[in-house]
Amino acid sequence: MKKNIMFQGTGSSVGKSLLTAGMCRILKDLNYSVAPFKSQNMALNSFITRDGKEMGRAQVVQAETAKIEPIVEMNPILLKPSSDVGSQVIVMGEVFKNMTATEYHSSKPMFKGVIKEAYDKLNEKYECIVIEGAGSPAEINLRENDLVNMGMAEMVDAPVVIIGDIDRGGVFASLYGTYMLLEEEERSRVKGFIINKFRGDVKLLEPGIKMLEDKINIPCLGVIPYFKLHIDDEDSVSLRFTHQGKKELVIGVVRLPHISNFTDFTPFEMEPDVEIKYINSVFDFEDIDLLIIPGSKNTIEDMVYLTNSGLSKKILEHHKNNFPIVGICGGYQILGYEITDNGNNESNIQKTGGLGLININTLISNEKRTVQVEGDVDIEFMGARLKTKVRGYEIHMGVTDFNESYNTFVHLDEGHDDGAINHEGNVLGTYLHGVFDNDEFRKFVLDIIRKSKGIETKDNDLSFEEFKESQYVELANIMKANINLEKMIQIIEHN
Repeated sequence: MKKNIMFQGTGSSVGKSLLTAGMCRILKDLNYSVAPFKSQNMALNSFITRDGKEMGRAQVVQAETAKIEPIVEMNPILLKPSSDVGSQVIVMGEVFKNMTATEYHSSKPMFKGVIKEAYDKLNEKYECIVIEGAGSPAEINLRENDLVNMGMAEMVDAPVVIIGDIDRGGVFASLYGTYMLLEEEERSRVKGFIINKFRGDVKLLEPGIKMLEDKINIPCLGVIPYFKLHIDDEDSVSLRFTHQGKKELVIGVVRLPHISNFTDFTPFEMEPDVEIKYINSVFDFEDIDLLIIPGSKNTIEDMVYLTNSGLSKKILEHHKNNFPIVGICGGYQILGYEITDNGNNESNIQKTGGLGLININTLISNEKRTVQVEGDVDIEFMGARLKTKVRGYEIHMGVTDFNESYNTFVHLDEGHDDGAINHEGNVLGTYLHGVFDNDEFRKFVLDIIRKSKGIETKDNDLSFEEFKESQYVELANIMKANINLEKMIQIIEHN
């Protein structure tokens, strides 16, 4: 029997993604050949693999902690919400179709074979698979045809550890209720529980732990303290949008209703003088030094939101004052004159005007471009010059045409150009996700702001790749210090 373990939770945002990542690194350090797996991920943060397949960012992080290249088999089904009731369904890295929640739920049986085949491919290659569930296994209304929690555990005969988040309160009730709502056969798979995000003296928690262990007859495998690391994590998505405090440089990111790939801004978190401030209203523009319009899963509706909320007017006011603005993917499309979706591929609205800061038009097509790219940058932006190479990835259904000649942002190695800089040199748009992962480009943009504010430039000794690795090491160390690793290994070995 191959080795595996599955982390399920009492609900969303309890820390499943991070603990799965940490377990991958711990096992790798113990010389296991290990891979992550999540059968179905619902997220607007996605990544493009080397072979052009789309998968969830959380499984990419987990692959990085396991020190392996991410492949789409680690996340065979990705749901990208495009409205309150529907999602774009990505199957094995490619667009399947847009489906309502009801349509998708009724179609789950047809995806079971896809999921099992993906898992089996990983299982053939790796010694151990660390599986992440989604939401909670106690969502009894979704138990029929479940493919992501206990249904997944049953499919691959995996032992289960349940994670509860004490920071939100009621952790004992959540753990007990989750366990008791499981079927008897499902309970037999549960080998332990972990309490996550604890603040304070663990001794005060021990009587409650003992009482819960007595009630459900499964052990506590650890109490993980509350910590903050700079790791892309679907389970802590809301924390990204929380104001983190004032620093010397403030980058404003417009919080679009359908914001996607906000992980593009994780690299700024390694910069000691940089703060990311998410813009929710016209009152949030105070003190920002750079405005970024991020990716979007529904560009037209998000542009309509900018207009109706007054944010577009505020953005244009800043632009008139020679304020630097960057648009990424959907944000790049929003910078243009017109966005059209005749086929209703993303929205029921077929056409809207953009901000008009770059003279481009975008047609939303039914074909998605998913590719890793790299190329040469030779630009002038805000009066500064940069010549370098960048790499990133594209995920978009829009085709953008230029109405006049522009300064191209990057000349791609594959033969065409991406992005544009306006004639005034203060607005930059690009389709490249991960563009700020490139250390030289990120430093170039930040140093422009530092110079304009009379702040000394900062030389960060770490590259972004080194910074990420330092965070992964810290995550594994925190887990090792606070879990019963010997017992966890026994569970993984099915002893």
